[in-house]
Amino acid sequence: MLYKVGSKDEDPEKTGFAHLFEHLMFGGSENVEEFDSVLQVAGGENNAFTSNDITNYYITLPANNIETAFWIESDRMLSLNFNPKVLDVQKSVVIEEFKERYINKPYGDVWLKLLPLAYKVHPYNWPTIGKDFSHIETATLNDVKDFFFNFYAPNNAILVISGNISLDKTKELTDKWFGPIPRREVKRRAYKKEPLQSEKRTLDVYNDVPLDMIVMGYHMCERLHPDYYAADLLTDIIGSGRSSRLYQQLLKKNPLFSEIDCYQSGDFEPGLIIFEGKLNKGVSHAIAEEAIENLIADIVTNGVTEEELEKVKNKTETNIRFNDLGVLNKAMKLAYASYYGDTDLVNTEATHYLGVTQNQIQQVCAKYLKPENCNVLYYHSKK
Repeated sequence: MLYKVGSKDEDPEKTGFAHLFEHLMFGGSENVEEFDSVLQVAGGENNAFTSNDITNYYITLPANNIETAFWIESDRMLSLNFNPKVLDVQKSVVIEEFKERYINKPYGDVWLKLLPLAYKVHPYNWPTIGKDFSHIETATLNDVKDFFFNFYAPNNAILVISGNISLDKTKELTDKWFGPIPRREVKRRAYKKEPLQSEKRTLDVYNDVPLDMIVMGYHMCERLHPDYYAADLLTDIIGSGRSSRLYQQLLKKNPLFSEIDCYQSGDFEPGLIIFEGKLNKGVSHAIAEEAIENLIADIVTNGVTEEELEKVKNKTETNIRFNDLGVLNKAMKLAYASYYGDTDLVNTEATHYLGVTQNQIQQVCAKYLKPENCNVLYYHSKK
């Protein structure tokens, strides 16, 4: 069950609500006090996750007990348990999670620093857990109810069933359990698109961490842009595995880093290509940054080899085909494709990746990985 609500839909003064609901939705509903117990009796399990764009709840259970899932999901969509005690408990859980992951953990505040540096007007400028735990701490029951009745509606959700069940049975159960739930008026907050960045931005951070770190975020295209597939393969060539350029050049040949990675955020709207690495002792941020920029410049000038591209294509296709074997992965993939507005993506995704050329990789590298499009976090160890 994919709900079309993520952290980008929140009020900038009340962030973290999408993630809070990931917890609240397991706190019981009008007719189901304890979801986990009901599912365990039916031989199933469930979980959820939140992103910038969506909130996803998923259940796996034996096919003959599928109606239990319909009952649970429809009941909490219709009438969530707005018990003040449940809210207080889940607020405490989320606040502790915020402190554990973003405050007390070494380098945990990277995203709290980098995102506002990269995004000046778009709501991607805070992490899914929120800007500050005070937003959750001060959340009232009315705030929570408003958020729920605005976004948790049948006309703002995508339901996917994958497994040993016929289409006729699926339609019958969907009509039975979700048909009576009324539509709701979904009001989305208007927000601006992030303007093109025209100059490099930097920020120095000092903290009690063992090693210096550098994080570089370059703006990239949205998920449905034709450049997306080439950009995704580019980050694999640069940073995925022991044969990647980062590993070979900056860990093995010239060991400037103790660890380094390159990946893209995968957001629906324009996201980021991220470089992040912990520096070996004695290596300055300037030297580390120059080494990364030289690696990028080499691809812009000389491109990538046919062997490099073929290797990441094979790896990507293998992952896609392997994931297609599982019923949960199939359901997830269909839910995302439906959210993107093109369900046929579940069939064409591999083709898009396999069609990427060396020239496209080179062009995408030059287009996005340029200095004036970069946001750099210089993370300093106080030690």
